[in-house]
Order: sequence, then C-alpha cells, then structure tokens
Amino acid sequence: MISISRLSKTYASGFSALKNISLDILRGEIFALLGPNGAGKTTLISIICGISNASSGSITIDGHDTVRDYRQARSLIGLVPQEISTDAFETVWNTVSFSRGLFGKAPSPPMIEKVLKSLSLWDKRNSKIMTLSGGMKRRVMIAKALSHEPQILFLDEPTAGVDVELRRDMWELVRELKKNGVTIILTTHYIEEAEEMADRIGVITNGELILVEEKAALMQKLGKKQLVLQLQHRILQLPKELNSEGLVLSENGIVLTYTYDAQSARAGIAELLSDLTAVGIPFKDLHTSQSSLEDIFVSLVSDRESGASA
Repeated sequence: MISISRLSKTYASGFSALKNISLDILRGEIFALLGPNGAGKTTLISIICGISNASSGSITIDGHDTVRDYRQARSLIGLVPQEISTDAFETVWNTVSFSRGLFGKAPSPPMIEKVLKSLSLWDKRNSKIMTLSGGMKRRVMIAKALSHEPQILFLDEPTAGVDVELRRDMWELVRELKKNGVTIILTTHYIEEAEEMADRIGVITNGELILVEEKAALMQKLGKKQLVLQLQHRILQLPKELNSEGLVLSENGIVLTYTYDAQSARAGIAELLSDLTAVGIPFKDLHTSQSSLEDIFVSLVSDRESGASA
C-alpha cells in the first residue's frame, strides 16, 4: 500500500533528519513506528502525507507517486497529527463535514454520524470546538481524519496525554478499521499499545530505520526469557559443579535467575533443576518471564547509539 525507496531529508543547516529509508507497508496491516524523541518519526510521516518535501528518494501510495500524482495519493490518506489544530469557533459537525469536503467528497450525513458516534462525539455534534475538553478535541481530530473515508490512516502519537476512556475507544476503532481493510501506521510512546495492536514493528533512531520485523518474530528472536528461583536457604556463591552460564545469584543470596534465549529448548530448565537438586540447593518457588517489547526497544536503541558514539 505504501512503498518508500531510499528516502532522505537534509535541512539547509546540514542536519540529516532521515537517512536512506526504504520500507514497504502492506495493505490492511497495523504498522507501529517506534523511536525516541527526535528520531525522525514525525518527519517521515510528514513527507509521506505531503506536508514536507524529501531531499531525495520516492514514495508511492497504492501505486500513485506522491510528487507526480499527489492529489490521488493524498486522497487515500487520513492523518491525525500530534498537535491539536481546529477552528475553535466552529461546531463539531461542521468542522468534520468541512474536512470531508476538502477532499472533494460529496456530503454524507450518515457517514459523518457514524464517525462521530464511533468516537463518542455524537452528543457534542452541535458544540463549538472551544467548549470541548482536550480529550474531546483529540476525538475531533480523529473524526476529521476519517471524514473522507481514507484507505490509510496515520496516527502520530494519537493517545499522548489523553484519558484512559479515549485510549480504549481509540484502539477499538482501530481494530474495526483494520477489519474493513484500512492500513494503519502509528507512532506511540506507549509501547504496550504497539505490543498489543501492531502486526509489524519498525524501529527508527537518528533518522535511520534500524529494524522492521513482525511483532511476534521480533519478540521471539530478540526477547529473553528468565527463570527466577526463590531459594529455601541463603547461599554465598554458586557451587563449581553448576554450569554458571546464564545464572546470576542475587546479592542477598536467596534468588537465583537463569536467563536464556527465547528460542532455546526448555530442556535446559529441566537440567538446571536437576543439577540444583544434585548439589543440595532446594528452592521454594519459581516463575518465568519474557522480555517485553519495551525491553527490546530500549536495548536496540541503546546498542545503536553506543555503537554510533564509538
């Protein structure tokens, strides 16, 4: 649905915001773009949506070049930007209807009604924007982006600073749009949202796209699993008979942690438990855990930044 080829953005000051980005986003998928502040997420979205110009490279939207066929390409896109920008003196109904008209779409009161109801805005349809809370204004921004029935929806930090209810409504709407074949690209600081919602994850830092992977494959490939054992008695050090690879004894000597790759066979755990029994180290409790997407993201970005500084 979106094809980005060798895209770069360099400002007059010489600052390189994007460096040779190539990416294909599939029709009907939810793609999460993660990265620290200043990584280039918003710059990339702005260029795809035609708000900013690239220094080099090309983008096609459903086969339409965003420079040569910008009207056709732009008509397929809905954008919810980070900043809330609406006509404060206009009503909710009018501002959403006007957004639809900007794309040359014929008036469709039933469609506008459906969008407003899906975002719990129907009761506010005749209210002026200036009278709404911040969360309600955010809902209006989403409604405006959906007003012309786009095939692609960009959500740039859509739930930053909003209440839990809006966040829940937002993701329920995203799931419904995906069912209807809409392609959704989101950036978010709430990594648990990407972990729950996304089909694929892209990680960008310092203007470079350092990884694109299916979420499940990413977590399996890069995630770590841990077995945490609560020992019955304190020990001062691990016996020499134990294979200490992946084993860490806590400072108080009462917790033993075994870290292993997500793809490792679980037979290693059975062997460890057997070895502990053999050397006379009983345990009273155990549990396993796996790295979250946040752990993986932090590790990827920190490794990349430390490598760059080196």
